[in-house]
Amino acid sequence: MSNVLLESIFLKRSQQKKKTSPLNFKKRFFLLTESKLSYYEYDFERGRRGSKKGSVDVEKVTCVETVTPESNPPPERRIPEKKGDDLNEPEQISIIERFPYPFQVVYDEGPLYVFSPTEELRSRWIHQLKGVIRYNSNLAQKYHPCFWTDGQYLCCLQTAKTAMGCQIVGDKRRSKSGGSIQKADKPLPPTPEENQMMKKQLPPTPTASTPSKTWKVVALYDYTPMNEQDLQLQKGEEYLVLEESNESWWRAQDQAGKQGYIPSNYVTEARDSIFLVYGKIFLCFLSTYAFHISVLSSVFFSNLQGKDGGFIVRDSTRNMGKYTVSVFAKSSGEPQGTIRHYVVCSTPQNQYFLAEKHLFSTIPELIIYHQHNSAGLISRLKYPVSSQQKTAPSTAGLGYGAWEIDPKDLTFLKELGTGQFGVVKHGKWRGQHDVAVKMIKEGSMSEDAFIDEAKVMMNLSHEKLVQLFGVCTKERPILIVTEYLSKGCLLNYLRDSRQSFQASELLEMCKDVCEAMEYLESKQFLHRDLAARNCLVNEQGVVKVSDFGLSRYVLDDDYISSMGSKFPVRWSPPEVLLYSKFSSKSDVWAFGEFKSHENLATTDHVTKGLRLYRPQLASDRVYSIMYSCWHEKPEERPTFHVLLGHIVDLTNEDP
Repeated sequence: MSNVLLESIFLKRSQQKKKTSPLNFKKRFFLLTESKLSYYEYDFERGRRGSKKGSVDVEKVTCVETVTPESNPPPERRIPEKKGDDLNEPEQISIIERFPYPFQVVYDEGPLYVFSPTEELRSRWIHQLKGVIRYNSNLAQKYHPCFWTDGQYLCCLQTAKTAMGCQIVGDKRRSKSGGSIQKADKPLPPTPEENQMMKKQLPPTPTASTPSKTWKVVALYDYTPMNEQDLQLQKGEEYLVLEESNESWWRAQDQAGKQGYIPSNYVTEARDSIFLVYGKIFLCFLSTYAFHISVLSSVFFSNLQGKDGGFIVRDSTRNMGKYTVSVFAKSSGEPQGTIRHYVVCSTPQNQYFLAEKHLFSTIPELIIYHQHNSAGLISRLKYPVSSQQKTAPSTAGLGYGAWEIDPKDLTFLKELGTGQFGVVKHGKWRGQHDVAVKMIKEGSMSEDAFIDEAKVMMNLSHEKLVQLFGVCTKERPILIVTEYLSKGCLLNYLRDSRQSFQASELLEMCKDVCEAMEYLESKQFLHRDLAARNCLVNEQGVVKVSDFGLSRYVLDDDYISSMGSKFPVRWSPPEVLLYSKFSSKSDVWAFGEFKSHENLATTDHVTKGLRLYRPQLASDRVYSIMYSCWHEKPEERPTFHVLLGHIVDLTNEDP
């Protein structure tokens, strides 16, 4: 699936019931990615999520804010704890008392009300959600700070669930009685300026330097400055972000007061996990986990079952707001070994312990002690484990502001092959960083047009896109310098690999490509030449999309239609073949392709409504998704955002 940003168990209020009662509240496992907010049933006994109960497309979210709790709700809305729901909790405690911090996610169907067990967790989710929706075009200027209950909003008494809010976003006025706002008989009317803003919101300008609130981050990876404007990062150290007007490079300050630019994908917000709060002590976890502290899944259980003393620290599934240490140990009585789970407890004096005799001021101190002493545990905590090892990602350019690369900094190691524009070589930049270099042969490209666009293309940065690092344009041939991926193009990787790929592996490749294309779609950037030959594979088998947008500059008969436009004829939909009309939906068409005829035959087949047959390894459901990409009318084809959702669902269903 898409990269998981956050996972937590919350209390969710039903959106469909007009009357609110205890039956409307359910515990759900929430999962946030860059494209969806989804919620699932959760099996507390087995410690894993169940069936999906619903989701909200991130692009449809208009507002994320806290909600003012009812100070004295009537008896019919007081929610008793469900007996047996969790262990070691007094049954007389109301479930709402255990989830006392509500927030709302507002989208086209109205508000989704979610209740958090802690204020810190609520703040973390609101901050992350606001981050992923910040470029949405329909963000609300006003919201309802109180619940929609029994057919009306308690703050302004409006009866329509989709009614305009009564308080300006960001305005935290308080009433004389101490409540969040004063009740009103009718909503506050918008000012003329607000009216104008709501009619049409201007998209953010990435290059504009706007003042922003400073905030702390922690480095996930070491970063060595590539030019004098960069700031060095040391994994686990804390930094202060001063400006983030550039999406890929943030101006930051280290603890010594030195300022410079850092790659934004090398850091994470300091409060995202307990490990980050304590900095260096948990460097071993930062380098291996690369995920937000979340409910333990079967993936992590399987990873525990290896080395004696393997362990992870995670959110507790039975004790909200607490953490659990899960430990694997080998035993002569149990050949398969066993996993034990220990809740991190605390005293009234805020000291932490796993064994009551051994108290510590911080959780890291507790972990460090038990790395050397079992002290009642099934084993010492010997090896932190995770689902995968993470290497440092590529940066958007070889240092902040670096666009024109000096060819003297390039060393060529070997020839990788011949591409659309000429020879491609594996090389090194300044003897340290692996790069791929395209040497543009004369007459293969509209050079001036490409140079004008290259700077824009370099700012596109996503983990599933092959990163453009820069260009060498002052000498000929022109050189295009990109990220190097060791396993070459996807087409050859599939053809030459001796292994027989499982359906789940092929779906994962489709998901990788779709994630990259969803990102380009969100940036309103067209690829125009999506095909397996233009996707590359790294050492870990991750597929990345390459050569996005380059087909516009190709001078090649295979890319020229009878009308003179440049595009790959065999991967093109009817509106491109007939009218040279491009959109993200023409990229969707190419995403559905897997083979093609010669140019003339392709044009004839496509314009007559013929489509490709189902591949032998594709299930009916997979083929239906492929076929949906080939609707004659572009507006009837799905977006990459929707396609990714379908592929994620297929991936989750796959055993």
